[in-house]
Amino acid sequence: MTAGLTYDEVGATRAETLPPGYGHMVRDTVIGHGSGVFARAAEGLFTWQMHRRAGLRVPAGADRAAPDVVVVLRALVLRIPCRVVYTVETDTCRGFAYGTLPGHPEQGEEAFLVHLLPGGAVRARIRAFSRPATLPARLGGPVTRAVQQLVTDRYVRALRDLGTPSDLR
Repeated sequence: MTAGLTYDEVGATRAETLPPGYGHMVRDTVIGHGSGVFARAAEGLFTWQMHRRAGLRVPAGADRAAPDVVVVLRALVLRIPCRVVYTVETDTCRGFAYGTLPGHPEQGEEAFLVHLLPGGAVRARIRAFSRPATLPARLGGPVTRAVQQLVTDRYVRALRDLGTPSDLR
């Protein structure tokens, strides 16, 4: 494990195939069109606005996601500590991944990327691999996975809203 992370496959969300031994989640959807949508969604992602709009509290070690920044997401009574393990900042792809730290109910990694495609479509791609790390998460079974899917739906909705100009919302 690297830098206090609770799993060994650090950076594996970059690979086409996610590591075995974990549950996998991939969401890839169009959130808008044009360079403005791309820029606004990416900025909202890097400044933790996607997480806030999804209903999480976001005490973070920095105002922007960057490698090694620690964020302790909070949902109701849950503490969800993570560390940013990499960022991507190109002309057509921006985002980051974070990995789980001790105290997180799961073990694994989640990547959030915004892509500007040829032709102007903007896609949000969220990829994760995880497995329960705590007894309540293990006991939650299918409920735990359903909650993860719900939060992912909220992330996608937040990115779509962040990409939409405020005068069109």
